[in-house]
Amino acid sequence: MHAQFVLFDGFDPLDVIAPYEVLSAGGAASAGAVSVELVSAEGPREVVSGTGGLALRATAALDPGRPGLIVIPGAAGRIGDPGETPDHDAGAGQTPQGDTIPVLLGRTLATELPALLRAAMESPDVTVSAVCGGSLVLAMAGLLEGRCATTHHMGLDMLDATGAHAVSARVVDDGDLVTGAGVTSGLDLGLYLLEREVGPRIAHAVEELFAHERRGTVWRNEGPEPAGF
Repeated sequence: MHAQFVLFDGFDPLDVIAPYEVLSAGGAASAGAVSVELVSAEGPREVVSGTGGLALRATAALDPGRPGLIVIPGAAGRIGDPGETPDHDAGAGQTPQGDTIPVLLGRTLATELPALLRAAMESPDVTVSAVCGGSLVLAMAGLLEGRCATTHHMGLDMLDATGAHAVSARVVDDGDLVTGAGVTSGLDLGLYLLEREVGPRIAHAVEELFAHERRGTVWRNEGPEPAGF
């Protein structure tokens, strides 16, 4: 399984690094069954995060047709006021510190990323995954209508308003779409993907290595509806 981690200007570093390290360790534990790569819609470049100017380098362009996994992070910035709206005008590489999270997420709509993600979601060989506000990147691009997904608890209403079925769970498995909630859920998301795609023994070995026990039940749209409590 090859995992492409998408970087965009203003991304949240922990959304990327947590599952990146988990899947990288899974690759080592499985004798190379998993490989990881940092990519961007624009190709190889330094991508500045929304946290203190920290930058990571994308080494390739996102390939939406490559079989495997694509992981989209959320953004890091100010929470913002309810009346603030996304700014779609800034181009790649323009990430003024102090922008709000909705602004940073909204700017992805002015890049090639939405078209690439649409192509990825149409490919039967690709599983698209998102951490935190990464689900909102997909939703704002019109790609989650009718799909079950989660995001940071502060963004669940916005996710629901896009036509997605917002689920208040730490990890939501909707087949070829797997999403994680708040920032640290990237660890749980990565471990779940390892378990699902490579096997529970590999996931358990990485869980022990990282001294991290997964939280919550992975939500799937299966089984009987719960009765009211």
